[in-house]
Amino acid sequence: MGEPIKIRFGGYSPADSTHSRAAVHFNEALAQRVAGAVQVEHYWNVMDFGYRADDLLAMVECGLLTLCYFSTSYLANRVPELEVIDLPFVFDDEAHAHAALDGALGAFLTEKIEIRINYRVLGYWDNGFRHLTNRLRAVRTPADLKGMRIRLQPNDIHAKAFELLGAVPVPTDLKPGIAMIESGEVDAQENPLANTVAYGVDKHHRHATMSAHLYGARGIFVHKTSFDAWPENIQKAVREAAREAIAFQRKIAGAKEQEIRVELEKQGVAFVDLTAKERAAFREAVEPLLKEARRRLGKEILAMAARR
Repeated sequence: MGEPIKIRFGGYSPADSTHSRAAVHFNEALAQRVAGAVQVEHYWNVMDFGYRADDLLAMVECGLLTLCYFSTSYLANRVPELEVIDLPFVFDDEAHAHAALDGALGAFLTEKIEIRINYRVLGYWDNGFRHLTNRLRAVRTPADLKGMRIRLQPNDIHAKAFELLGAVPVPTDLKPGIAMIESGEVDAQENPLANTVAYGVDKHHRHATMSAHLYGARGIFVHKTSFDAWPENIQKAVREAAREAIAFQRKIAGAKEQEIRVELEKQGVAFVDLTAKERAAFREAVEPLLKEARRRLGKEILAMAARR
């Protein structure tokens, strides 16, 4: 037997996050299939090594790393079709989002990514629904966001949505965004609860609104040149291990969200659960953005995202 194939798997979450735990599950599932033929090295959080989180994308595209997971939002400037995931209120719940990404929508987006970027896409992990947290006040209506400076991912759709809601968008990468939250330079942010805790935001924000305004998907991206050079049995094993890891990650992510909320409430974070009417007011405020997206992206892609 020759030297094992080395897979350098990079992430941007602590070792105990659902995504890091799923990376371990991937490693174990792969070892069961091709024991000894592949060696996986994990780099849990590249920010610990002085990199920006989004450096992962370029590192995998050029082959410095073999594999990473990352928010699809960061690729929307290169793959415009990914904007469909970033539209506010496009998915009703996790089951709706998972079905779309495992079905026609996911296949369509994977094809577009692989055409434009030197990746193979192994699937989509769950990054949960994004909720609002802030240091100033309870948020129940768009009016409560007026003038509030909010850290966002560098994504035009997200920025336009929060402009319509009355906030002041501050799009920035994760590391400088955390620094702005810690210093009070921004008042708010939006993330799944797991990320809010993982990045220490809960230490600064005592108000949380369960707005579920955006769904977050994290693609699993592998360096295409490397993947295509692997023997067929290795490619097959990697894809199968990724599917196992996706199912595992989604399951533990849902349970983790509930656990985190209970813990945050114990710590004094005040939660707002929007009524159906209150949530509808947020959706109505961003309707101009949705209307423009339907015109720009076309009916076909939005039909793929619709609930079956």
